[in-house]
Amino acid sequence: MKLTYHGHSVVKIETNGKTILIDPFITGNPKTDLKAEDVKVDVILLTHGHNDHVGDTVNLALRNNALVVAPYELATYLSWQGVNVHPMHIGGSFAFEFGKVKLTQAFHGSSYVEENKQIVYTGMPSGIMFTAEGKTIYHAGDTALFSDMKLLGELHDIDVAFLPIGDNFTMGPEEAAIAAKWLKAKTVVPIHYNTFPVIEQDPHRFVAMLEGVGKVLNVGESIEL
Repeated sequence: MKLTYHGHSVVKIETNGKTILIDPFITGNPKTDLKAEDVKVDVILLTHGHNDHVGDTVNLALRNNALVVAPYELATYLSWQGVNVHPMHIGGSFAFEFGKVKLTQAFHGSSYVEENKQIVYTGMPSGIMFTAEGKTIYHAGDTALFSDMKLLGELHDIDVAFLPIGDNFTMGPEEAAIAAKWLKAKTVVPIHYNTFPVIEQDPHRFVAMLEGVGKVLNVGESIEL
């Protein structure tokens, strides 16, 4: 399994002959190394409905005939645009041919802002617990610190956890460090920082809090498991 960080919260997973993208915010993302027109993807996993996470999903899904896995309301909204979706909800899991997906809690919002200034509610936000090839990856999405992260750490043997550290919209570095301790992941990678001025953080300072399990991935850099 190969994991690649592509800026903001964009994570690519290559496993079982499939390419999976989590939260493909590419167009308008000043920190990504990807170009939407060049991306090949089989599956897209979405944590919630904000544009800096849904991003290029519709275009990518339609062009690549990709499956989109998302919380129920968000999946329904995307299906109206012709996207092939698999709806899920928090606490539920499903074993796909490419791996097992489970949606977890996240404390945040989830909505899509239309050009006519209408806000479309897209269900509850989530995190993603993904398991394949005997490895478990946790992508927290956008979230505050919450005590049930302790439970996630007890229920799952997490190999890599991708945690937001930007503050303002999500937990900041100090609380993300607490989350890392509770989750007991073997490796913790910071995400959702430095894309916009309001979420500027030093990822190396965050990693220094983690007692050896933290790893800063530069944009385009990978981990192989």
